[in-house]
Amino acid sequence: MTILIEKPELDCQIHVDESKELVLDGGFPVPKSLSGEGFLAPEVNSFGNSFRDYNAESERQKSVEEFYKQQHVNQTYDFVQKMKEEYSKLNRMEMSIWECCELLNEVVDDSDPDLDEPQIQHLLQSAEAIRKDYPNEDWLHLTALIHDLGKVLLLPKFGGLPQWAVVGDTFPLGCAFDEANIHHRYFKENPDYNNPSYNTKNGIYWDGCGLDNVTISWGHDDYMYLVAKENGTTLPSAGLFIIRYHSLYRGSVRAVS
Repeated sequence: MTILIEKPELDCQIHVDESKELVLDGGFPVPKSLSGEGFLAPEVNSFGNSFRDYNAESERQKSVEEFYKQQHVNQTYDFVQKMKEEYSKLNRMEMSIWECCELLNEVVDDSDPDLDEPQIQHLLQSAEAIRKDYPNEDWLHLTALIHDLGKVLLLPKFGGLPQWAVVGDTFPLGCAFDEANIHHRYFKENPDYNNPSYNTKNGIYWDGCGLDNVTISWGHDDYMYLVAKENGTTLPSAGLFIIRYHSLYRGSVRAVS
C-alpha cells in the first residue's frame, strides 16, 4: 500500500522536542494525579468495566478465545518471515490517508472483548482522546488516527488475511512463549513450541539484543509501520515506535532485557 498525500496537506508544522520523553498511556485517557507528580492510569473505562477482561462472561468471550487459539497455533517464526517478504513490496494499492480510514468501516476486530464496532470509530475516538489530553503534540494526534490502518489486511484487496494474522496482542517469536500472554496454553499446539531452536528463554536472541532485532508476530502493527516508513513519513521515531509495537504489551520480551 502506498499512501498518497496532496501537497497542500503537507503545509503544516510539527513541533517535537526530541529531548523530552513522552509518557504515554497505552491508548486511553490518563488523568493527572492529585499530587501533580505524574499520571494515574484508570482501572476501569467510562462504563465502569475493566479493560480487556478476557475471562469475564460476555457475548464475545468465546469468540475472542477461539481467535487467540487460532493465532497462537498459527503464528510461527517462518510464517512471519513469509508475511514480511510479501507485504514489504507495498504493491497493493495507492490511496490517501482518509480513503484508507474509510475502508475500516468494513472491519471489526475479532480479538477485542470490549468493542464490536467498525474500526473507523476506534481510530476517530483514539485521535480525539489523544488530542484532548495532549493538545500540543499534533504528531501524536496523527499517530493515534493511523495506528490501526494496517487492519485493511483483512480486506480482499489487501490479501484477505484471516483475523489471527492481522489483529490481537502481539508477542515475540524465536524464543519461548511467555506465560503472561493471554490464553497461553494454546501455544502448545504451535510448531515452534517444541522446536529446540526457539523454545529456550532467549531462543535465537541474546541478552540486550534490542527490540528491533526481535521478530514479533505478524499483524497490522508491523504492516502499518512498513507503510509509514517506506513512504517517507515525517512522524518522529516515537510515532513509528507506537505504530509498530502498540499491541505488544502483555507478554514480556525477555530477550531484550
